[in-house]
Amino acid sequence: MALASLQSRFQLHKAVVIIPTYNNELTLTKVIDDVLSFTSNVIIVNDGSTDRTAALLKEYEFLTQINLPRNKGKGFALRQAFLKAEELGYHYGISIDSDGQHFADDLPVFLDALENEPEKEMLLIGARTMTGPDIPSKSSFGNKFSNFWFWIETGIKLTDTQCGYRLYPIQQMNQMYLFTNKFEFEIEAIVKAAWRDIEVKNVPVKVFYDPHERVSHFRPFQDFTRISILNTFLLAASLVYFLPKRGYRELRNTNSRKLSKIWREKVLKVNESPQKKALAIALGVFIGIAPLWGFHTLLVLFIAQITKLNKALAFLASNVSLPPFIPFIIYLSYQVGGFIW
Repeated sequence: MALASLQSRFQLHKAVVIIPTYNNELTLTKVIDDVLSFTSNVIIVNDGSTDRTAALLKEYEFLTQINLPRNKGKGFALRQAFLKAEELGYHYGISIDSDGQHFADDLPVFLDALENEPEKEMLLIGARTMTGPDIPSKSSFGNKFSNFWFWIETGIKLTDTQCGYRLYPIQQMNQMYLFTNKFEFEIEAIVKAAWRDIEVKNVPVKVFYDPHERVSHFRPFQDFTRISILNTFLLAASLVYFLPKRGYRELRNTNSRKLSKIWREKVLKVNESPQKKALAIALGVFIGIAPLWGFHTLLVLFIAQITKLNKALAFLASNVSLPPFIPFIIYLSYQVGGFIW
């Protein structure tokens, strides 16, 4: 009865479980069987596995399968699954890793969140408890690192941005231009979803790390480097696209009196202490005279955001290096140098 009830909910929401897999022969069948105890709406993506995965999947020929001839990466596998899911008429895809760290009995958590806010477009990310002796230290650090950059790039604070247990809105994902193919795809997807005003939020899920059966394909140096490059790109894009777009939208929907108040309190920060204003100006001048041509605006806004300094003052002060001010900079430098000497 419980299976029939949950299956009907999957059918109602047109949801499917997506299982991307690469060389997880020790845990794959258990994950599939656990999911099948809740729903038969399943898409499996064999991402070019070289172990016994292909043989194991012959037992599940009644399920939709995508078999890639060679390994392309988790991001590529998920994108192929999204295309197939839309072709089959699904609206939502719940991805679950095949390494056994997730529990299929958390599937209702995602459906509950959909039913609680049926009018919203959402991308849901499982929130794991990332503390305890069984949690790998590199996973805990990587998650905090990812959470920080997601906040910088979107203004949204989450407790877990790396969990692979997620609910994706299929049609919206297929409409996005997503270019990454490996683990960094999961960061690109949630940042661009947030930029499209899709609500990105956490839902609580359990996690289990088995050191004997779990096989992780995350390569610390290569994947961390790719993630860092991606975050650099996303940060730059947020400063030139997302933040101006959001600011313009807020201005358009704000009356003149409220706009004046926002300008004075949020931008100019007229009530801010003289010390903080001085620090913002000092930051702007320091960045402005630094030999970082082409990056002054990006750097000063980024540092002001992190340090919570007045971005308007810092930006204006950073323009001290404009050509008309150079003679004054040289003169003041000469005078300061003479005084110190």
